[in-house]
Amino acid sequence: MGAAAEDAVQQLGLLMDQVEAPLMRSFQNVHQGHPRETMLRFLKAREWNVSKAHKMLVESLNWRIQNEIDSVLERPILPVDLYRSIRGSQLVGLSGYTKEGLPVFGIGVGQSTYDKASMLSSISTVDDLNYPEKSETYYIVNVPYIFSACWKVVKPLLQERTKKKVKVLSGCGRDELLQIMDYSSLPHFCRREGSGSSKHSPADVDDCFSPDHPFHKELYGHTTEQSSHKELLKMGSLHVSIPEPDPDDAKIVEVIEAEFHKMGRQNGSTNGHKV
Repeated sequence: MGAAAEDAVQQLGLLMDQVEAPLMRSFQNVHQGHPRETMLRFLKAREWNVSKAHKMLVESLNWRIQNEIDSVLERPILPVDLYRSIRGSQLVGLSGYTKEGLPVFGIGVGQSTYDKASMLSSISTVDDLNYPEKSETYYIVNVPYIFSACWKVVKPLLQERTKKKVKVLSGCGRDELLQIMDYSSLPHFCRREGSGSSKHSPADVDDCFSPDHPFHKELYGHTTEQSSHKELLKMGSLHVSIPEPDPDDAKIVEVIEAEFHKMGRQNGSTNGHKV
């Protein structure tokens, strides 16, 4: 790493030393004893502009405080049947690890192509603004033609570093994904053609969305243990606000929505397309 990068880290460190106590506590939760590495991620995300990286990091810490992110694993959803019903509707799960040891998360974003665009926008906004440089690659699979067509319009608008991270694969993407992970780590909806991402059987432990999957059972056990010394709170849902996207990203979302509406009219539908 060059001298300019090291200087940027030092400058950002001096600015972070001046933040108020609540922000500092949240920052410590984020970096877990590795502040330099955390500041490097935010600096890379803002192309080494110290003032922009500082603004991004402070806004991220405020988002964590406002949404109580630092204590989210201390609040189990009770009773367990309620947890299972919520878990069954939130299609996110850890399916395994790549050959390099990186975690593989599967995310099901619904049946509608319009919902896919909205969900992907929300996920990427939270990820990019609060967990920069944490995701190696986004692989998008099982997409219909309309999404592929829209992607061709949107891709040129993305930043170069974002374009390198997003890959739209053919079909379920199994063959391409097997180059970077073993079969056992493939999300269940990537193991065979026609295996949709929105349906699962709670008894299928290979389904990374299922409450019976080892990852979710371990996660629920962890939250229960973490909360054992605190007052239990029954929760019907957990709401996390979506940060305001970067203005350039907001323009991209507008283009996506406009393309879907245009394609919908061309196909004689004004209510979106089902997949």
